[in-house]
Amino acid sequence: MSNLMTLLQTLVKEKGSDLHLASNSVPFVRVRGEMLKLEMAPFNPKVLEEMLGSIISASNKQELAQNKQLDFSIKVNNLGIFRVNYFYQKHGISAVFRSLPSTAPTIEMLNLPPICKMACSFPNGLVIVTGPTGSGKSTTLAAMIDHINRNDKGHIITLEDPIEFQHESQKGLMNQRELGKHFTSFKDALKAALREDPDCILVGEMRDQETIQLAITAAETGHLVFGTLHTNSAPKSLDRIIDSFEGSAQAQIRSMLSESLRVIISQKLVPTKDGKSRMAFHDILVNNSAVANLIREEKTYQIGSIMQTAKREGMQILDQALLEAVKAGVIDGTVAWEAANDKNLFAQWTPKEVQNLATNVSYVGKTGLDTALLHKKPTG
Repeated sequence: MSNLMTLLQTLVKEKGSDLHLASNSVPFVRVRGEMLKLEMAPFNPKVLEEMLGSIISASNKQELAQNKQLDFSIKVNNLGIFRVNYFYQKHGISAVFRSLPSTAPTIEMLNLPPICKMACSFPNGLVIVTGPTGSGKSTTLAAMIDHINRNDKGHIITLEDPIEFQHESQKGLMNQRELGKHFTSFKDALKAALREDPDCILVGEMRDQETIQLAITAAETGHLVFGTLHTNSAPKSLDRIIDSFEGSAQAQIRSMLSESLRVIISQKLVPTKDGKSRMAFHDILVNNSAVANLIREEKTYQIGSIMQTAKREGMQILDQALLEAVKAGVIDGTVAWEAANDKNLFAQWTPKEVQNLATNVSYVGKTGLDTALLHKKPTG
């Protein structure tokens, strides 16, 4: 454990997010989104397996041997809480330790948009936070749950995989449950939660059709439900939900969503120009009567135009926020191009290697190179 402790101390000291340990490789830490190599000898597979095995129980070892992967979390005194994943690759065992603060951040600390605080005030409905892996979804949700816990006299149930931020009951009563330890599946835990007198339910991830259906039903029946998806924009989140159902059920889901949806917040973390931190940029959709009509009428592709013109209601297009940040000198144009959903807005900052590639292909799609349609031009 001593070597592992030293590595975790390095992760925290460098203010990194993740520690990567792999057989036959030196350790890496991710700092502000970049992977940095530590000056150490590569890990011998047997030595690494022994080190990683020293911090898990016999039942965890059995699960790892059976499933070839393992998810859990650990608390290390004076360092904090770490979400951990063990897995095997061609050289042997590997692990990733995600550093988590011992207490949840506040909405103010994260400088989240005002809509996040407003979303906490709804008596019921569905609030979705989306984004790619590592975009800070869990942190944003933790801040929102913390706000409810500190300000409302209600019962909050969280269903997580695993528990990341630790919440203690304040004005509200907190019950945090972890997949594997406290329940066996999200859908079963969500069914049970409806019988546990909750006011607010956090579903760590809406992974399948039944969990999505239950989350929407819970939102319709008087609960405030928070969930996550891995999508890059607010309109795409709606499509992901609707497309998870068979055609015959989609009309009903559209109708339910049009009534129960409150807010979709889609976010990405982008490095700042000075290289010292990362900023969250958001796609924000607020469900008003116009949006609800488009959802019912199968016209979600038109929602983006409403988001552009409804800033007073808290709506926002991520690409526009990125463009404003580039003009203000906060982030680099090329970095914004990489994060943007519509690359055309950032054409002048297209990386040179992509520009060079574009001159040798016959088709360039709207949001970048469409690799399915790449054909090299004849030379000579």
